[in-house]
Amino acid sequence: MGAFAECSWYSLVLCSIGSVTVVYYLLKWSWLFWHGFKVYVLSEIWQTNLRKYGQWAVVTGATSGIGRAYAEELAKRGLDIVLISRSEDKLCSVAKEIESRYKRQTHVIQADFTEGHSIYSTITQQLEGLQIGILVNNVGMNYIGVLANFLDVPDPDQRITQVINCNTLSVPQMCRLVLPSMLERGKGLIINISSEAAFQPQPMLSVYSATKIFVTYFSRCLHAEYRAKGITVQCVTPFVVSTNMTHNMPVNPLVKSATSFAKDALNTVGYTTYTSGCLTHALQHIALSVFFPGWLRLTSFCVQHMANFARSVEPKLRERMAETNNKQD
Repeated sequence: MGAFAECSWYSLVLCSIGSVTVVYYLLKWSWLFWHGFKVYVLSEIWQTNLRKYGQWAVVTGATSGIGRAYAEELAKRGLDIVLISRSEDKLCSVAKEIESRYKRQTHVIQADFTEGHSIYSTITQQLEGLQIGILVNNVGMNYIGVLANFLDVPDPDQRITQVINCNTLSVPQMCRLVLPSMLERGKGLIINISSEAAFQPQPMLSVYSATKIFVTYFSRCLHAEYRAKGITVQCVTPFVVSTNMTHNMPVNPLVKSATSFAKDALNTVGYTTYTSGCLTHALQHIALSVFFPGWLRLTSFCVQHMANFARSVEPKLRERMAETNNKQD
């Protein structure tokens, strides 16, 4: 009789633990579903009025890819645009197109973010007197055109420094320039473009992955520090977008065009401060987290297969890069 009572007691405890666990996961997944629905579906219907932040939006790396797409989408939504990039000819071309198509003012600043700290005094002077409501820290680069081991990077002494200056130094420095005026007005939006490569350590993209996790952590910390003062800092972590950095991969259900991505990502402003940018990338993020966790990426087996894959696709990538360069010429 005592043994039966003891068994019943254990069964009751196990049933209680099981019930609590089931309720916990039901609530967790229900919240995640609602959050995803709100961020990626409702945001398409009720978009945040971005003009409330201020007259001007500053976009770095604004002459191509995601940066240009953000600049055009922000102009379409009624903001004047400051374009910052290293090619003055491309800056002027994009500025004229925005002015013609969207009837917004533009201002161009020529700056090479790979040069380090020396460029920011000039940018400060060029931004003086403008009411900056939005900053998009988009500029970024990889240190090689394909997956590679750290020491296989061409001209590593120069290239590694350039990547760190461009991907890492640019973000806090640009935030430093625009935050004081935002704080004076009690409102502002900073969008920092990180990457899915920052979610877990990514071998064969070691420097790029490391610089992007800096962007993620910095963004989330900055938002916590200044949200009570009216400043929103959003971190965007895209998967693959068809740009020069990804060798203009063909757009498909998994690969977004820069224009489509920027539109979807801007819709999420006001709904979340940490986002994949669009629904398809959010679903890919979940799938990757489940089926390709961080510990698996760091195994020798996985790294070797990534190296084999890189060697197999390198000829095609070089051919695509040559085609892109010919079109630009």
